[in-house]
Amino acid sequence: MNFKKITIACVSSALTMISCTNDDAAEQSLGSYNKGVIVVNEGVFNKGNAEISFLSNDTNMVSNQLFATNNGGNLLGDVAQNFNVNGSTAYVVLNGSNTIQVLNRYTLKTLTTITTDLINPRYITFANGKGYVTNWGDGYVTTDDYVAVINLTTNVVEAKIPVAEGPENIIAYNNKLYVAHKGGYGTGNTVSVIDVATAKVSTTITVGDSPSAIEEDQGVIYVLSQGKLAWTKQESAGKLQKINPVTNTVTSTFDFELASHPGKMDIESNKIYYTQGKDIFVMNTTATVLPSTSIFSSTFSPYGFAVNGTNIYLGDAGDYASNGKIAVYSTNGTLNFEKTVGISPNGFFFNN
Repeated sequence: MNFKKITIACVSSALTMISCTNDDAAEQSLGSYNKGVIVVNEGVFNKGNAEISFLSNDTNMVSNQLFATNNGGNLLGDVAQNFNVNGSTAYVVLNGSNTIQVLNRYTLKTLTTITTDLINPRYITFANGKGYVTNWGDGYVTTDDYVAVINLTTNVVEAKIPVAEGPENIIAYNNKLYVAHKGGYGTGNTVSVIDVATAKVSTTITVGDSPSAIEEDQGVIYVLSQGKLAWTKQESAGKLQKINPVTNTVTSTFDFELASHPGKMDIESNKIYYTQGKDIFVMNTTATVLPSTSIFSSTFSPYGFAVNGTNIYLGDAGDYASNGKIAVYSTNGTLNFEKTVGISPNGFFFNN
């Protein structure tokens, strides 16, 4: 899971003291959830019990059941797949409900709900004043997948961009959208490049099997592919690849060993962090080989994963039916603390 890190900062000037005082007052008026980590709990499929937790930066205390708390006891929906923001507005993609809850990101109060033209929605990103949501369509049909285009003024889907099967993670960079095709119920091995101006796929890039993460950092697109797992009877090796967004070609490929399947990835401070089973690895973005040893091993296989500053955040889904946990490590591998959150914590958003 790859969530944007947004901060509010004071601007240096001759009026720095006054400016920062005003900014502090503005931050206090934003709401209760402007200085900490949003934890997305996907819930149990068909139960409609997805929820939101919040980890405070100041106290390291966790508050749970925050959607219900701030919305009259209402349910968030079925399977919270992704959380992302545009300005002060948050969009929670609910895969099982085929909806998107639109919230104030600082109060977590509902503004509206997008309920039409979404079929198996997965991830959302934003570009040029519009939202873009990957949709699998019918998971058993290979030709009905698309990216929904959302008008962020009206919060309605205004167009659909047809794409290959199983669009998953999506990022925006330089007036283009990069869509990783994990493959839905099958296995994909491509990244679609969509021109924002024309709302059409301009090219397709072949990557490793089952690309599970995609991120841009300093003008380079990074794609982590887990490869086909052993149970498929067609096991293939995972890959970490760099894409030049000017030429839209793969410029570097790092091959994992056949039975070593990477899972999740995040990039922070010129370092690539990724998971491989219960192990967490790190490498410089300028490295020429994969690291041979992990920085630490968790007690569980991370269901949620993110890096922010000097901390690594892991989500433990446990039995996928009862409350899970989050574990926060320092980037040197020291466990800072663990907290109980909601069911199946799958993502983190740094709401600072």
